[in-house]
Order: sequence, then structure tokens, then C-alpha cells
Amino acid sequence: MVEPSDETLMALVAAGDWAAFDRLVLRHQDAVWRTAYRIVADCQAAEDLAQDAFLRIFEAADRYRPEAAFRTYLYRVLVRLCLDYRRKGRPMPAEAALLATDEASRPDQRLVEGEREAIVQQAVARLPARQRAAIVLKYNEGLAVREIAEAMQLSVKAVERLLARGRATLERRLGRLLDASEETTG
Repeated sequence: MVEPSDETLMALVAAGDWAAFDRLVLRHQDAVWRTAYRIVADCQAAEDLAQDAFLRIFEAADRYRPEAAFRTYLYRVLVRLCLDYRRKGRPMPAEAALLATDEASRPDQRLVEGEREAIVQQAVARLPARQRAAIVLKYNEGLAVREIAEAMQLSVKAVERLLARGRATLERRLGRLLDASEETTG
């Protein structure tokens, strides 16, 4: 049996089909939580923001018009919530907990990859909120620049500038941090 598209499921949700909503949530919950976490760097806040995003999607189901892909619509809601959360001055944890990385074949390689992941996550967490959101959507969630622009309600050029500034900042920070990390492990 072919899985219904997200857009079809949203039409069913608008008609009051709770099972269709459950399928949407199950299909996207991990990516939504990961994205929220990478933007706000707080596990509990990410969980709350993810739930709030799905609640808003559910409440607006009868007004949903598939002008863009559902995923883009979902990220638009989520990013807005995350940026609002950051704008309200919520404190950033000093060190973000690491998300699980793909397991490497050797324990020592996993350790090195974990250290590098920690360095990258710390550098991303220190980016300004809009740059961080653009970087997370592009490199962690694989959205195209056009999709990011729609999700963040910005022009394509604005997203390209956010990505360029974010990448430049990360290159500066990571160059220094990775060099320092290699000195201590090498």
C-alpha cells in the first residue's frame, strides 16, 4: 500500500481524522525535535516547541493550503516558534547536549567524531538565532535555499546571506577550535 502524502494527510486532518494527524506526527517528530533542539540548544524547550508546532498545525488544518510542501509549512511554524523563544531571551545552556551521531566502527574513532561533533555543535549554538536556523535547516535537515526562504519567510537572497555569514563564522571558529582540539588529542 502506498503511503499517503503529507498534503493528503492534512486534508484528512482537516476533516477530523485523528489517525491521519498521528501519522503526520510520527513521520516528522524526530526531525522537528532535532531542528528545534539545534536552534534553541535546550532539550526540554525543543520538546515543548515541537509539540507546540504540531498543535498549531492541527489547529490550522482547515486553513492549510498546499502552496508549498507540507514539510516547508511545518518548518515555517517551527522556526517561527524557535526564533520567538530565542527573542524572548531564554538562556542558552552553557554546553548543548550532543545529539547522537552515527556510530563509527571503532571506539576511538567514535570518540574523535564525538569530540568534533561537540565542537561543531558548540560553534553552531553560538551563532545568531536566524543564522543558526538557516544553517540547521540547510545542513542538518537538507532543505533547499528556496524551502528555507519559505520556512523563514525571507527572500532567497536573505537566506543566502544568512548562510554565507553563518558559514564564514563557523569556518573562523571551527578552524581555531579544531586546531586546538587536534593539538590536545594529537
